Amino acid sequence: MAARRAQPYLELRLRSWEHFLKVVTDAAYYNWAFRGQSHESWSLFTALSRYFLDFRIDPGVWAKQEERILRIFKRKAHQHLDQPPALEDDFHWLAFMQHHGAPTRLLDFTWSPYVAAFFALARSLGDGVVWALNPARISSADSTEMDPRVPGNFARHFLKGQKPFIWIGEPHTMNRRLVAQAGTFVIPGVLDRPMEKILEDYDDPESLMAKFILPGDRIRETGLRELYRMNITFATLFPDLDGLARSLGYELEFHWAYDPKTPRQPGLRRRRRRPV
Repeated sequence: MAARRAQPYLELRLRSWEHFLKVVTDAAYYNWAFRGQSHESWSLFTALSRYFLDFRIDPGVWAKQEERILRIFKRKAHQHLDQPPALEDDFHWLAFMQHHGAPTRLLDFTWSPYVAAFFALARSLGDGVVWALNPARISSADSTEMDPRVPGNFARHFLKGQKPFIWIGEPHTMNRRLVAQAGTFVIPGVLDRPMEKILEDYDDPESLMAKFILPGDRIRETGLRELYRMNITFATLFPDLDGLARSLGYELEFHWAYDPKTPRQPGLRRRRRRPV
């Protein structure tokens, strides 16, 4: 199926799981980062952006409020951490906040297209999506000096929210979930627009990002079964008790001996009753 060109980047509706594998294993995407979302209509907004927009927080105080929740987390989280990050390592603190469900400007991506496909399909009732970004081209544009791992850079380049740019990378110290998911973070310089809109203003946006739509009726069943065989599940991507519990949802759909969606067990014959 031909790619749609309604926007200045590639958008491709995939035909099958095999089509997805063919696309993401192409050399053009070897070093890209991926994100799976269960609704193809969702934009690349961070949780912090959605919170500000959904609850109509005045944009004039966004920076102050973002700085405030970071400060509150630093002051109180040490009670629950055996080894807190250095106080000046804002990026590391934000990664902890993201890990535990706080609204931050970090957006989770992964270096694995298969992990991204899992997140696109696992809870999808319709068409999922895998977004792909080209970190080498994006970083070489103008964001290298914005590295939030450098002390002071987060407050200097991100909190002010004056320049629309994208930065991709991980903190120096990665937690278990980030390792298990081959994870990385994408961080926007502004919060009032989704990341795909920011990248549209870059030179040659088609070389920076792509959007692969995964129709649920064509891909989900086969894709999740194959990902399960690759040991990509909530239990492995979230290596803790929460992940194990979340993984049980798919166990309701799957069984090695029969198809839970049909009343009969494949390969088994019904016993004939003996005449009385």
